[in-house]
Amino acid sequence: MIQTDILIIGAGPTGLFTVFEAGLLKLKTHIIDALPQPGGQCSEIYPKKPIYDIPAFPEILAGDLVNNLMEQIKPFQPGFTLGERAETLEKLGDGSFVVTTNKGTKHTAPVVVIAGGLGSFEPRKPPIANIADYEGHGVAYIIKDPEVYRNKKVVIAGGGDSALDWAIYLADVAAEVSLVHRRNEFRGALDSVEKASELAKLGKIKLFTEAQITELHGTDALNGVVVKHNDNKKEDTYLEVDNFIPLFGLSPKLGPIGNWGLEIEKNAIKVNNAKDYQTNIPGVFAIGDVNTYEGKLKLILSGFHEAAVMCQYAYQIINPNKRFVMKYTTVGGVEGFDGSKKEAKKEVIQSIA
Repeated sequence: MIQTDILIIGAGPTGLFTVFEAGLLKLKTHIIDALPQPGGQCSEIYPKKPIYDIPAFPEILAGDLVNNLMEQIKPFQPGFTLGERAETLEKLGDGSFVVTTNKGTKHTAPVVVIAGGLGSFEPRKPPIANIADYEGHGVAYIIKDPEVYRNKKVVIAGGGDSALDWAIYLADVAAEVSLVHRRNEFRGALDSVEKASELAKLGKIKLFTEAQITELHGTDALNGVVVKHNDNKKEDTYLEVDNFIPLFGLSPKLGPIGNWGLEIEKNAIKVNNAKDYQTNIPGVFAIGDVNTYEGKLKLILSGFHEAAVMCQYAYQIINPNKRFVMKYTTVGGVEGFDGSKKEAKKEVIQSIA
């Protein structure tokens, strides 16, 4: 049986950053993830997707963010159980937990942290009759490698951040990019909306609003789509394309975690955000996109904050008779479990009269 201080379920950015925050408190961590490598969606679905809302990084690729987090947590030597899904949760008489995976691997810890992102998921597919015929032959629901679309004619459908970000990114990669959205207003960040609009004015993106893709054409592979306008007075637009990428988000599923007796609301785990992000089961926390509370923002940044706060309270559960005095890393540096230490640079600032 694998023993640790904090058992983390989910190796996405929030789960990885939890290792760092726990390490600062001298707490051991172990991570379970169903995917064969750390990084969650950032590694599995869109490693080449640019992310714009990580502090100090005007832009960073999702895969690079994961690499940086792995480097950051290296001094704290976390354990990993990868390629296995957390299946059951059992609370023992002493208040600790045993989590068993689908392959029978058992883990025990006084604190369990669910950082499973959206959980297991399926892409939301548009209601086009023959769309399954072109999956893998011109139709894709995620973008892993944008170079696949180099010098291709690409149509993206959707009105959120993912659709906008990829349309902007592929404008410099593909031969032609068309963005189709069923409404006139986009749901994405205002900056992204403005960038897409500017690229449309420059002729680098073909922008179709109040419209949707209704037909796909091609014999062995996709070679054309039909854009139907909401205004029936407008004739349908036929576009010659190589690739169609509908980005309507993911349908999340909690999987086995949903059977653990946790309080669930709209497929997310309710937590006490006024204090510690603990669930209705004492000792079990939920952070990142998997949790919900009033005012919740599903941002990586929010997950990082929740991880930092949660670890402070987890320390109190694990060490009830100890008082931890928080020290800033800019003063104390970062010391790993192997005794190695990254010293902080101490600067003296003199005021000039």
